[in-house]
Amino acid sequence: MPQLKKHIVIVGGGAGGLELAVKLGRRLGKRGEADITLVDRARTHVWKPLLHQVAAGTLDSHAEELEYLALARRHHFRFRLGELTSLDRERREIRLAPVLSLEGEELIPESALGYDMLVIAVGSQSNDFNTPGARENCIFLDSPQAAQYFHRKLVDASMRAQTGSAVPGEGRFTVAIIGGGATGVELAAELHMTARIMDSYGLQNLHPERDLKITILDAAPRILPLLPERVSGAVAQELRKLDIDIHTNEKVVEITAQGIRMASGKFIPGALRVWAAGIKAPEFLKNFGGLQTNRINQILVDRSLRSVDDEHIFAFGDCAACPLDDKGGALVPPRAQAAHQQASMLASSIPRILAGKSALRFSYKDHGSLVSLGEYSTVGSLMGGIRRGSVFIEGLFAKCMYWSLHKQHQVAINGGFRTWLATWVEAIDRIRNPRIKLH
Repeated sequence: MPQLKKHIVIVGGGAGGLELAVKLGRRLGKRGEADITLVDRARTHVWKPLLHQVAAGTLDSHAEELEYLALARRHHFRFRLGELTSLDRERREIRLAPVLSLEGEELIPESALGYDMLVIAVGSQSNDFNTPGARENCIFLDSPQAAQYFHRKLVDASMRAQTGSAVPGEGRFTVAIIGGGATGVELAAELHMTARIMDSYGLQNLHPERDLKITILDAAPRILPLLPERVSGAVAQELRKLDIDIHTNEKVVEITAQGIRMASGKFIPGALRVWAAGIKAPEFLKNFGGLQTNRINQILVDRSLRSVDDEHIFAFGDCAACPLDDKGGALVPPRAQAAHQQASMLASSIPRILAGKSALRFSYKDHGSLVSLGEYSTVGSLMGGIRRGSVFIEGLFAKCMYWSLHKQHQVAINGGFRTWLATWVEAIDRIRNPRIKLH
């Protein structure tokens, strides 16, 4: 009697989840050795590290989107539209919420999906640390929709400013960014560049040196606290050259429609307020299906990325708490390069498990960090340099390295030839279209 094919379900079509689905589809799905299903609540994929560019308008998310259905057909996996709501570990079954149309009509009813192996890769969301007023008065750049909403608010503000008669230096339009990590810093620089370009298109009342004020707030002693101090210092210097205010050692205690109140008593005005401080796994993962989670809702896994509670369930990326080594304590950092490495490891490990072999163990390799300041500069550090330390880089070389990270993701999903073609199309679009999205 022929053995039934195993069903591998991957929940979450972010960078890691999509890369894993593609690799398993090529390796197992194409040969008919397993059925692979990718589940996501969105119909398209946008690489999350680009969301600050979508918010600033320097990247059109629609041009960057990848269609899950098209990718599934090309790479021999299935795509299922839906949002994960519950898990029945005894029956090895997940339930998906109904899918509604824009008009609120039910397109797909609530449904169940069985699995032999479940991989959870639902990423993370911003952690507001229960700050009063944060959810009501801030934009959280967790999705392309939120980034598009921010950009629309920015364009609306510039259009409204066209009819204003503010005295130069007074009544400046303010953008307050809570969080001095990579997202907040990169957004600040992109916004400065966007405002300068908007001014060149005739939206004169949003000039970055005259009408727009950008402020970064962080409770840490310096911006980019997780990166080497030299990188942090170089980025802060570049931002101050752009007249971007930086407030460190300032804890946010309340956010209103007018601005941000700090523990020190300072009040920072902000017509647009963006929360970019801290992350946590989605709330629904807390005690999800009886799986153990930590205080930020990450699923506890061992170094094979297997849940400590269920051998049929794996988790990786930002939603998983994976030990950095066998000593315990430190966890793999929630970074894009970690999710990419874990997806590659699982793509090799899962076929081994299906063949009755032992699972591979994950070993994180830190390749360094890069921070893009738009057209102004790129700064970072590469690991493994002289004496196994880090090498500080900046300028054109760093900018090329940053650009290559996105290309590596595209190659992992679309292959080298398609990525080469897409790169030429991007270059042509930059000539044909405005430098920023103006609507």
